[in-house]
Amino acid sequence: MEDHQLLFQILIESDLPFIVPVMQRAFDDDAQKHLGKEKGGPPGYDDGKFFRTWLFPYPESVGYKILVDEIIIGGIIVWILPKGHHILGTIFVDPEYQDKGVGQRIWTFIEETYPETISWRLGTPSWATKNHHFYQKCGFAKVDSDPLIKAEEDIVIYRKVLVDSDETIF
Repeated sequence: MEDHQLLFQILIESDLPFIVPVMQRAFDDDAQKHLGKEKGGPPGYDDGKFFRTWLFPYPESVGYKILVDEIIIGGIIVWILPKGHHILGTIFVDPEYQDKGVGQRIWTFIEETYPETISWRLGTPSWATKNHHFYQKCGFAKVDSDPLIKAEEDIVIYRKVLVDSDETIF
């Protein structure tokens, strides 16, 4: 996989028929591995409503499709907030391309694309141990709470501080 170049393009609504099946495979694979369920993911992950809820309505939300050889292999949504304390809304990679360094390359793209970032945060299911390992490898640390991430049962919150700042988040 290292010899394949990743291409990042802004995600638009007409991409949904192509990216939704990738998201579905990624989340269903996690559900099968970690929960013993055939299917599972956040609401709308399998029909495009996830993107219509969390990406398209918000000007601060930016989505990218990730391509290899013109094939969509993953996606990300980031929330770029005015004071530099951003949110990683989702990151997913087709299971066929996992464990090949793709996630690390995606995270490098995010950090290089948003160099003004003070901190990143995210929430991930407590049972998704592969996610935990990935986020820790990217420099995130578990935190008990975060003012930008709603505390939910079975969700673990991670934060990565890039620049010490006394500035308030809001």
